[in-house]
Amino acid sequence: MDIAENLCSRVFMCLCPSILKNRPHVAVFLALCGLLAVIGGLSVHDAELFSIKANLAERLRVSGNKLSSVSAERDQLKDKVTALTQEKDRLQLLCKQKKTCPEGWTMFRCSCYLLSTRDGSWENGRKDCRDQGADLVIIDSLEEQKFLSSINRRRSWIGLSDKDIEGTWKWIDGTPLTAAYWYRDANVVEPNNGGGGSTVEEDCAEMNPDLKTQNSWNDLPCNTALRWICEKLA
Repeated sequence: MDIAENLCSRVFMCLCPSILKNRPHVAVFLALCGLLAVIGGLSVHDAELFSIKANLAERLRVSGNKLSSVSAERDQLKDKVTALTQEKDRLQLLCKQKKTCPEGWTMFRCSCYLLSTRDGSWENGRKDCRDQGADLVIIDSLEEQKFLSSINRRRSWIGLSDKDIEGTWKWIDGTPLTAAYWYRDANVVEPNNGGGGSTVEEDCAEMNPDLKTQNSWNDLPCNTALRWICEKLA
């Protein structure tokens, strides 16, 4: 029983003998009690609405703060991307203006590339590149992969191997493989280390132009005689 009902009940009990003698007074009294109950209910309802409104306002404030924080981080990232893009464009323009690749080498962005004219093992290829102030090529973007595919016509070693730990492919500078362009079709998925049936480990990577342009890598035994691709900064 709420406060309004309790109050009406007590008043009614006190005045009951006199009120009951006058029926119109009883009707008025009951109507007033009903109105009082309605008002009391509305007060409780208003209090609940106020609490809900306050709760929603707090949630909105917290969400607004989070949104502002995320927006600020987004703007900072956009600024960093813009700055990096501008710096990359500046360096590429500087490389193009210098054109410092030696004779016989091909320039792409800020690197010079040399396709060997003789065959040898992966180690032989790396030694030859080093003797010329370069190293076996490190392919770190799809654009570079497509560029090399456009100029290379022979199966050639690249600077990638899993000689240290089987299945863990690393570039010659020690960086782990991220963007990969291994050959895959319905029957073959490279690298496969010889398909599991070979007694010879396939620990070195080649670029095979006979395969797809974007996915032309294959693993082979490192002593296989192939051409190689050297790379050095312009």
